[in-house]
Amino acid sequence: MDAEQLSGLLSRCVLRDQQAFRTLYQHSSAKLFAVAVRITRRRDWAEEVLQESFINIWNHASGYNAAKSAPMTWMTAIVRNRALDLLRRPREVEIDEGHEDLMASIPDESPGPEELLKQSMEAGALAECMKQLTGEQQKSIALAFFNGLSHGELARQMQKPLGTVKTWIRRGLDRLKSCLDAHGI
Repeated sequence: MDAEQLSGLLSRCVLRDQQAFRTLYQHSSAKLFAVAVRITRRRDWAEEVLQESFINIWNHASGYNAAKSAPMTWMTAIVRNRALDLLRRPREVEIDEGHEDLMASIPDESPGPEELLKQSMEAGALAECMKQLTGEQQKSIALAFFNGLSHGELARQMQKPLGTVKTWIRRGLDRLKSCLDAHGI
């Protein structure tokens, strides 16, 4: 889904359009979750961050300004800020003695062996495809998608023109897509 479509969905969220919010979630949550996992390094914390972030997106969609940033950049900033807030929060995990049975009754939702194998194969294919990119493409894609940097932030960090960075990302993503398609992913 392109930036214009995401921007339209955010505009509809201002009007409290639940279907638009559902569609926005479906098309952006995977990328935003990856950002949260990268920052928190824990799946359970990343899930919490993602939930809080989407509540924030729903409640503050009117604050989005398409002239200032792309929709994914705006949402990624929310996720990044929530993740950093969570990491700064003091954590004390205590389980009362009387709740052990309750904890044991919670189903394990971790992936099974088949799903882990599939994820491992996909990760291996992605790593193999990333090796086929130029160094600049690898670095710019990694910083953009795993650290959630915008194109402007990338250009400043890499000390390169914005157009150059955008070209590296676009061409790199095209090569990744072709390579992953060849692997059946």
